[in-house]
Amino acid sequence: MTPSSANSATVFTIGHSNLELPDFLVMLEAHHIRTLCDVRSRPRSFRHPQFNREPLEAGLSSAGIRYQFLGDSLGGRPADPRVYHEDGTVDYAARRKAPEFSAGIDRVLECAREANLAVMCAEEDPLQCHRFLMICPTLIERAITPLHIRKGAALESQREAEDRLLALHGLTAFDSASLFPFERAGALEDAIRLQSRDYAFRASPEALESF
Repeated sequence: MTPSSANSATVFTIGHSNLELPDFLVMLEAHHIRTLCDVRSRPRSFRHPQFNREPLEAGLSSAGIRYQFLGDSLGGRPADPRVYHEDGTVDYAARRKAPEFSAGIDRVLECAREANLAVMCAEEDPLQCHRFLMICPTLIERAITPLHIRKGAALESQREAEDRLLALHGLTAFDSASLFPFERAGALEDAIRLQSRDYAFRASPEALESF
């Protein structure tokens, strides 16, 4: 795949999971990724230190891939207490309305117009990550349909991922084979909300008070 033109953008997503850094770089190279946007709020991993910011950035540089940290604006653990539910989970819909979130999306699209770009977090399955549950809905609103890099560098389309999500929540009547395509958008909103209850970051009451 060639880099995006000036009037379009190709945005991939990827989760580093427990990969070794060379294997991760191979997956990026398979899709000609030239910019990696790190959307982890905290760019480090206790269990997988090869994905701490410093070694990751060095490895990417050696492969000719640019590192861009956007965890402050697009991370799944925002510092704004106003975008948390009473139970401490992040309200993704509220976060998407924040000016800094919108600015982060602008930056992603700006970089993606220059070269193939991947949005990275930790989870291998996009359905378990805020990159899908929080970021992708806004990309779609901006007329960008993301592609998800999975195990072995296989690609999962946004449509395929959405259908998996609908199936998880018993909403297969609204999948790609649905006789009710006009109701799909509402079903997806419901499924994202339900999925977020299980996978959105949850802060303790003490942590929320300290924001």
